Amino acid sequence: MIRVLIYEDNAMLRDGLTMLINGSDGFEVTGSYRNCNHVEEDMKQHKPDVVLMDIDMPGVNGIEGLKLIRRQNQECKVLMLTVFDDRKNVFEAITAGADGYLLKKTQPTKLLEYLKDAYEGGAPMTSSIAKQVIQMFNQYAESGRNSKGEEYNLRDREKQVLQLLVKGYSYKMIASELFISIETVRSHIKNIYEKLHVNSKSEAVAKAFRDKIV
Repeated sequence: MIRVLIYEDNAMLRDGLTMLINGSDGFEVTGSYRNCNHVEEDMKQHKPDVVLMDIDMPGVNGIEGLKLIRRQNQECKVLMLTVFDDRKNVFEAITAGADGYLLKKTQPTKLLEYLKDAYEGGAPMTSSIAKQVIQMFNQYAESGRNSKGEEYNLRDREKQVLQLLVKGYSYKMIASELFISIETVRSHIKNIYEKLHVNSKSEAVAKAFRDKIV
């Protein structure tokens, strides 16, 4: 059972999401709120596997709520669910530790797929968002590597794995793309975390952007 916590200020949408998720096999909504004013307490109370997080909310908004979650929990998956697909919001969400970024117009069946994908280690994104992430990645790659990039001593295969993480690939997709086993992918990612001094995929992706590593 995948436990889901929802933050959405639109009551109709919040109720609709709750009905959709609770009515689907393998999912359970453990709580839903209109803002992140008590997000740290909510996380401790509900212990979710995945959080669906709106960005534009009254009080503590989604980006700040995401940062508060990451202060105490690196394991829970957080998917940003929003009407915004501009580059600023995408970049802020990713660097703050989001595991995925979805538009509110996402079809219900796709939303459930994305929830499961995130739970299993993927980084789901609506296609228009994924396109922007790739554009940002290419922009940073073309602008030249930051001097910090040379200090991490990533091997070529580790850089390939990190690049695919940046693009939102799941472990299974990386294994398929590089023709290696999932266990080998896990081994590479463990080495990447150690070399970058991070503890999660979102931290690794944020550092890849910030320091132009790949």
